[in-house]
Amino acid sequence: MGWPVAHSLSPRLHGYWLGRYGIDGAYVPLAVDPAAFDAAVRGLAPLGFRGANVTVPHKEAAFAAMDSLSETAKRLRAVNTIVVADGRLHGDNTDGFGFLENLSAGAPGLDIRGRAVTVLGAGGAARAVVAALTDAGAEKVRIVNRTAARTDALAADLGGPIAAFGWRDTAAALGGAALVVNTTSLGMAGQPPLELDLDHLPADAVVTDIVYSPLETPLLAAARARGNAVVDGLGMLLHQARPGFEAWFGRAPEVTPELRAHVLAEIGS
Repeated sequence: MGWPVAHSLSPRLHGYWLGRYGIDGAYVPLAVDPAAFDAAVRGLAPLGFRGANVTVPHKEAAFAAMDSLSETAKRLRAVNTIVVADGRLHGDNTDGFGFLENLSAGAPGLDIRGRAVTVLGAGGAARAVVAALTDAGAEKVRIVNRTAARTDALAADLGGPIAAFGWRDTAAALGGAALVVNTTSLGMAGQPPLELDLDHLPADAVVTDIVYSPLETPLLAAARARGNAVVDGLGMLLHQARPGFEAWFGRAPEVTPELRAHVLAEIGS
C-alpha cells in the first residue's frame, strides 16, 4: 500500500517466493490515496488479505490505524508490515531488521559494539536505522543532518547514545567511525549528488547506502575506490520482507543470489 506504488519491487520479490515455495497466493500493489488510507486498511480483513506492506507516505497513518503493535513499531511510531488475524490488524516495523541483516550478510566481519557509527540524515528512514544500531551495541551514533531540530527530535524519541553533527562537521563525524550509513535520498537516481569527503574515514570502516537505484551510488563507488568495504541497499529491501512473508504464508523465506538477480532484473541493474 503506497502512493504512488507502481515503482515498488515488493510484488516481484514476494511473487518469487510464492513461486519458489509453491504457495497458492498473490502479492498485489495497491495504490491508496492518503485521504482514503484508513478506509482502505480497514478493508483488508473483509477482503480476505493475510496482510500488507506499507510504504511512503502511509507508515505513520498505518501506525495510528492498527489494533495492536509490536514493540518496535511503538518505538518508531511507524508501521511497514501489517498482519491480519481474526479480523484484527497487527502492525510491525521490519526496516531495522532488514538493515542489520543486510549489513551482516554484506560485511560479515563488521562488529560495531563499543564503536562509533555515523548516520547521514534524520528522516523517517534514519529512525529505524538509528534504533537498530543502538540496539546492536554502538557506543555512539553520530547523526549528520542539516536541520538540528529534526536530529534533536529523533534523539528525544529514541534515546540512547546519539550525537548531532551539522554537515560542516562531517570530518569529525567520520573520524574513527566503524560504519557510515546514508539514509538520505542524495545520490539516488534523479536526486542531487551526495557531496562527502571521506578523507577522515578509517580504512577499516564499512560504508552502506539504503537506496538501490543506482545499485552502486557515488558514495559507495568513492568508498570502494579508497579501499573501504561497501554494502549496497538492495539487501535491506529483501531482508525486511522476510518476517512479513513468514507471518502471512507460514514459510520462512531465504534471501539467495537467485532472488537478488530476479529482483535486479526489474530495475535493469
